[in-house]
Amino acid sequence: MRIAIVPARGGSKRIPDKNIVDFVGAPLMSYSIRAAQSSGLFDTIHVSTESARIADVAAGLGVPVDFMRDPSLADDHTPLMPVLRWVLEQYSSRGQQFDTVCLLMPTAPLIDASDLERGCDLFERHGGKRGVMAVTRFNVPIEWAFDLHEDGTLSARNPGMAGIRSQDLRPAYHDTGTFVFVPAAQIKAGTVDDGRMIGLPIAAYKAVDIDDPEDLQLAEVIFRGLGNSQLGRKLL
Repeated sequence: MRIAIVPARGGSKRIPDKNIVDFVGAPLMSYSIRAAQSSGLFDTIHVSTESARIADVAAGLGVPVDFMRDPSLADDHTPLMPVLRWVLEQYSSRGQQFDTVCLLMPTAPLIDASDLERGCDLFERHGGKRGVMAVTRFNVPIEWAFDLHEDGTLSARNPGMAGIRSQDLRPAYHDTGTFVFVPAAQIKAGTVDDGRMIGLPIAAYKAVDIDDPEDLQLAEVIFRGLGNSQLGRKLL
């Protein structure tokens, strides 16, 4: 049994109502939810929220919220793993058990069903025992990174590395902030280890992590550039 958990609390600061803000004609989280629905992978799609407004939007998208999130797990500092564990506990108390959890972010409008299908396939090819994280390459070698100080000066994080050609350095990857497949047993036991994750590379243009208005604008530019400007209205 598989569950996709979409963590969509209210109270976002940098983008008010971020999870349901209008994105090219539809609530932002609708794109992740539609991808999950279209994939056909999940027995349950649960939007984890304490917000009645977000729950209403979820219901309108065909995924009514089975139970509201405990407000104590909905502040700015609550990590995601305790939220996932709590959701599994709530379903367990209702007699529903899951083997696989997909943490699906509500701010990933550029992923589609095929990405989730690839992630699930990779997860199952490793026996469902190790997490699978969607990752993408850094745009430039991380060895070229600088710190920008308050006075405007720069200092190299890896002095002397800026002169090395990019093709002579190993590519580095980062979490895309879109989705992760995780064994439910590891979430329940608190043994999820990101150091043992399997990486699923996805295209860089799908990996916009929407935290502030600039990120939202970039995602919209990419989305429209892909010719999807009519998709939002179709989701409603």
